Amino acid sequence: MSERHGVIVGISGASGAAIGVRIVERLAENPRCAVHLVISPAAERTLTEEVGAGALPRLHTLAFRDHNPSDIGASIASGSFPVSGMIVAPCSIRTLSAIAFGHLDNLLVRAADVQLKERRRLVLLVRESPLHLGHLRAMLQATEIGAIIAPPLPAFYLKPQSTAEIVDQIACRAINLLGLPDISAPALRWQGRAAASPDDR
Repeated sequence: MSERHGVIVGISGASGAAIGVRIVERLAENPRCAVHLVISPAAERTLTEEVGAGALPRLHTLAFRDHNPSDIGASIASGSFPVSGMIVAPCSIRTLSAIAFGHLDNLLVRAADVQLKERRRLVLLVRESPLHLGHLRAMLQATEIGAIIAPPLPAFYLKPQSTAEIVDQIACRAINLLGLPDISAPALRWQGRAAASPDDR
C-alpha cells in the first residue's frame, strides 16, 4: 500500500462537536489516512454534553495518534513532520483568533500555524452566530494568511432527512476541502436541475 496521508483534526470547545466526531470517523474509514487528533479541554466537555459520554473514548480509539493539547513539543508542532493538512471542527472564536493573530499557546493552535507556514491547507469550521466586527476581522486575517474559513452550514438543497445527514454532509465537505483525491469523502453534490419549461412557470 502507498504511504498514508497524515491529517490533523483539531476539536475545540465550540458547539457542533458531532461534526468533529464525524470527520474523524470518515477519515478513519479510509486506509490511506492517518488521523492525528488534538482535543482541547473545553472540547472534552462539549463532546460529553452534545454527543455523549462515549464520544471521547471512541475518538481516542479511532485516531492513529492522539496528542495532548498541552504538548507543544509533539511531532505535529514541527513543519518537518509530514502531514497533508488540518481541519479544526468545530472552530471556536477563541481558536480562530489565536490562529489568526499567532497566539500559539497550545498544540492545537501551534499545529494550525504550522500548516499555514508550510503552505498546507487549513480548514476552519468556525461556529458562532451572530458575528460582530471583531469576529469578522479575525476571519479576514485568517483568510489572508492562508486558512480556509468554512462555517458548518447545512446544504438544504440536498433535502436532508435527519440531523445525522446534515452532520455527515458538512463533515464530508470539510474533508474534500483538503484537496486530496484519494481521501475525499462521498459528500452528496448538487447535480443541477433542468430549467423549467414555460408551461411550468
